[in-house]
Amino acid sequence: MSILSSISHLVTEYAAVHARYRAARTLYLLPMDIRKDIGWPEVGDPCDPEAVSSPRPRVVTAR
Repeated sequence: MSILSSISHLVTEYAAVHARYRAARTLYLLPMDIRKDIGWPEVGDPCDPEAVSSPRPRVVTAR
């Protein structure tokens, strides 16, 4: 695995994590009744810092 492919893999991983957090933040901004209608499983507090914080890079293990 070359350096460029390793960097590409990390960038792809970060983009996926960022998209997941952005989607969660968007869903938490919806009213509770709409979240229930669409089946959003978590009925957490929208002020939860874990749900609305910026994405944190995950540790990626070498394969």
